[in-house]
Amino acid sequence: MTQILESTHSEAATDEREIERARRLFQLQRGSRWRIATSTAAERIARLRRLRTSIIRHRQALYDGVHADFRKHASEFEITEIQLVLGEIAHTIRHLRRWMRPRRVATPALLTGGASRVQMEPRGQVLILAPWNYPFQLLFGPLVAAVAAGNVCLLRPSEKVPHTSAAMARIVAEVFPEDEVAMVTGGIPTADALLTLPWDHIFFTGSTAVGRKIMRAAAEHLSTVTLELGGKSPAIVDRSADLAQAAERIVWGKFVNAGQTCVAPDYVLVHERDADAFLAGARSALDRFYGATDDARQASESLARIIDDGAFRRLAEALDATVAGGARVVAGGQRDAATRYLAPTILSEVDTNAPVMREEIFGPVLPVLTYSAMDEAIARVNAGGKPLALYIFSEDGETTRRVLRNTTAGGTIINHVLCHLANPDLPFGGVGESGQGSYHGHAGFRAFSHERAVLRMGRLGLGRLYYPPYGPRMRRIAGLVSRWMERR
Repeated sequence: MTQILESTHSEAATDEREIERARRLFQLQRGSRWRIATSTAAERIARLRRLRTSIIRHRQALYDGVHADFRKHASEFEITEIQLVLGEIAHTIRHLRRWMRPRRVATPALLTGGASRVQMEPRGQVLILAPWNYPFQLLFGPLVAAVAAGNVCLLRPSEKVPHTSAAMARIVAEVFPEDEVAMVTGGIPTADALLTLPWDHIFFTGSTAVGRKIMRAAAEHLSTVTLELGGKSPAIVDRSADLAQAAERIVWGKFVNAGQTCVAPDYVLVHERDADAFLAGARSALDRFYGATDDARQASESLARIIDDGAFRRLAEALDATVAGGARVVAGGQRDAATRYLAPTILSEVDTNAPVMREEIFGPVLPVLTYSAMDEAIARVNAGGKPLALYIFSEDGETTRRVLRNTTAGGTIINHVLCHLANPDLPFGGVGESGQGSYHGHAGFRAFSHERAVLRMGRLGLGRLYYPPYGPRMRRIAGLVSRWMERR
């Protein structure tokens, strides 16, 4: 969602049309907001089942769309996107009735005669803004939670994936009336116009820079936000780790989707004595996954392409500057601008101030850094801010606990990467610059809900003891209550 400098006449016309449509849909959904808010669990589950059926029906169109947009393989798309959304739907259907029930909570003696509960209610009108890198999962995953919580929704996918967006639009139109859920497309002007509307909640996945922009826009209407951002997610390889397994899993997690993954291992920290063995394992895994030669890798159907020319230039320039600064290319480095192919690249001897270490890479480049003591590795992680994910490879429980105690991250996996996203019982979200709020499973239902406090007082109770006038009698009662509470 970075600002474009020029637009064609056709793009400008599309944005004008989509902006007008978005405003119409906002008003249309405002009229349905309370009807959808009071829907039953059975009605919401029926909507989710229709959504599941439509996804399955349009599966091939989704495969074709994402391949046309950046040559992502159907199997990778199935595993990393469709299966995650279908799993989210199944989990939500199974638990939704329980999530929706009012939750009784204790009532203190001060309010004797009362009963307390927490009642879940929808946020209302929500906007979901999704990025291009996992266009289906990152649009429909939040949608499942929003529908389950009883909201009306407007969806806006990235303008960088038009073919995938067309398939998703067909699903949305097939499942939902426009006054419940609708999707708009368009470019940056459309996204900017959407942010001027008084949403009850905005759910955004994307860069930290745009996340700040979302927060500023939300502040105008005091809209609540969920921000799923990014950052430099490190992988620490302890001396006790299985180096071959760690290398294989890190290489898989780094180069899936050509590294264009918000929770991809952004760099590796390995003990200086284990660096050569780790790099050998990483090269071996790379050969098995994508081919032993550059020609084989470039021809591999399993490797996605960089999303656009701007991203390709950014990655190529950062890689070249890092190598010019002294980094060694262990594998990869080749590129073809015409097809936006950037070979999966592994770097060693990388300086901590190198261009690839200054910001999230978001591409198929894996810097491998060394450390001599775990304190040094922990300090390096903390110097990079609060990442969306932190990966620890270790067979030593105390070392693992030490890293967890002395760092912070949105989520952490021990001895693997990425796969925490597949567990709907784990909240997924960032902290600090990597985001705020979380979703998946119950956490997603809560993200799109307001937890309303409800206290019911009976005819009898202690409340009248506290009414004015505040004379000696009131002082005695207050003193008794204070002494009782102090002894608890």
